[in-house]
Amino acid sequence: MKSAARIVEVAELDFAYQPRPWPFAVERADAIARHWRERKAERPQMFNGRVLLLGSREFAARGDGEAILRGAYFEVDYSAFLAWRDFGFPDAAVGNCFSMAALRTSDGAFLLGEMGAHTANAGQIYFAAGTPDAHDIFDGRVDLMANIQRELREETGVAPDEVAFGAGWTVVDTGPRIACLKPARLAMKASDAKARIEAFLARETRPELARMHIVRTPSDIDDARVPPFIGAYLRRELAAA
Repeated sequence: MKSAARIVEVAELDFAYQPRPWPFAVERADAIARHWRERKAERPQMFNGRVLLLGSREFAARGDGEAILRGAYFEVDYSAFLAWRDFGFPDAAVGNCFSMAALRTSDGAFLLGEMGAHTANAGQIYFAAGTPDAHDIFDGRVDLMANIQRELREETGVAPDEVAFGAGWTVVDTGPRIACLKPARLAMKASDAKARIEAFLARETRPELARMHIVRTPSDIDDARVPPFIGAYLRRELAAA
């Protein structure tokens, strides 16, 4: 399923955690199990943990007139999430809503990571990110800023206090995928940041990322490996620079 990217600037994300059964996971349990065995055979290092999917959601206006995205997450097995994705998003009532630090360096370039060969998204290029999970739940709320900070540190070695995060969020909504991007400035030139992060990756036993990619102009966007929602975001931001 491919949908045109809808880009919305919001001041706030407001997500609750409301556990519930997922009819897709119950009704397609046998197909999900077969699919997981096939994918696991291809990439044995994949782990069937638990992740969060977004159910009900809406763009709305706060009392001050600023836009807000609100909704409710529930928890599922990663195998069910992966099957839902690979089967073409058959349940349109849910979405894969995740956050990303749109890492930009002091010389204006964007810095994206290439997923490692052992991952489900091997070879794809995008900002450091991860599907939200129970680590992002605090007092019944899902905190995507906490997710961003954790994933950025785990995948690139960049600590949250090294980055100047912008106000608000850019939400790129393609229906089944809802990417919540947070502007993030790193006070280093792109070439230096790339070298530092790749040195961090080289020290890791099993890094999520294989290497880093610098995007300075639209011609640097590898459309074969950069997801369309990331391409749409990058082209808009580069045009505005």
